[in-house]
Amino acid sequence: MSLSNPADSAPDYIRNLPRYVPGKPASEVKREQAKPLRLHRMASNENPLGVSAKALAAMQAVMADAANYPDPSGHQLKARLSARLRVEAQQLVLGNGSSELLDLAARCFLRAGDEAVYSQYAFQAYPVAIHAVGATPVCVPARDYGHDLDAMRAAITERTKLVFIANPNNPTGTLLDAAALQRFVASVPRHILVVLDEAYGEFLPDADALHSCDWIAEHPHLLVLRTFSKAYGLAGMRVGYGVAHPAVADLLNRLRLTFNTSAMAQAAAEAAFDDADFLQRSRGNNAQGMAQLEQGLQTLGLPFIRSHANFIAIDVSSTGRSGAEVAQQLLAAGVIIRPLGANQLPQFIRVTVGLPEDNVAFLGALKQVLS
Repeated sequence: MSLSNPADSAPDYIRNLPRYVPGKPASEVKREQAKPLRLHRMASNENPLGVSAKALAAMQAVMADAANYPDPSGHQLKARLSARLRVEAQQLVLGNGSSELLDLAARCFLRAGDEAVYSQYAFQAYPVAIHAVGATPVCVPARDYGHDLDAMRAAITERTKLVFIANPNNPTGTLLDAAALQRFVASVPRHILVVLDEAYGEFLPDADALHSCDWIAEHPHLLVLRTFSKAYGLAGMRVGYGVAHPAVADLLNRLRLTFNTSAMAQAAAEAAFDDADFLQRSRGNNAQGMAQLEQGLQTLGLPFIRSHANFIAIDVSSTGRSGAEVAQQLLAAGVIIRPLGANQLPQFIRVTVGLPEDNVAFLGALKQVLS
């Protein structure tokens, strides 16, 4: 008689669910290294400047209240967001990082038999979220390592209920023209939710700043997602937000966990959002570091994809090694980067822009790999 297990009765789409594998944490790398190394964390697109001093002070101020539940509505943080973004508080939903909101959108608007459209070379969390509800992912071939909006529009069928777009795109860093993107949103039938993931939007220069939240009044089927994990330096706090039509935001707020963002996360995000100096320094370090990496890669003769985010995707095929092999060799030198095989780019690595000394360490280690 065979023994049964509750896992055996789970739906096939759950048991076959692909796992999203994040960048390797520094603690794991230290355990694996035979000798201690100074580590350069350049895999997960974290902010190399760390945490805003104002955000840190805000977290410390609420620690004494840790025995109590946080505000489930995130009232104060939403008030800051609504004032700056010129949206109503009822248009906002807070998430445990914007990645939770991706998952909520799939759970809320997809069911078995539905389809969701996304681009090749996009964030791996999109197909995972689609598979997790039994829906069918429709991956549209990329154009120049970015979104082919015409092809994505052509891929929409009567079964399509959701479209995922990342702008700038992760992991390639490509950026869509704002007018073309707005035309695409307008062309999508209004019963289909367009999820616009702008996790890296704060790294854009002012001239390229995203104004997609302004489109929601005219396009109520648009959900804009942003995060405090990247430019604001709060990846460990897990807090992001979505902006949508009030009816869409209401559904997402019904579905999310009641206390999905901690008191510390809310306080830190509120303080970071008001710390214009820290954001400007983050953007400045990123612009200088990107130029430093691009110049170094040109000297080494390695092609790369021009990026509008805080990372750069590099083609290492000329080394005769895969991205995973190059990543392993860099890891031995204490530089943690991300191979892109899981994103269908096996000959590429993705490197986060670091502090000047991180960038020097990476370029030096990469030169050793090439030799």
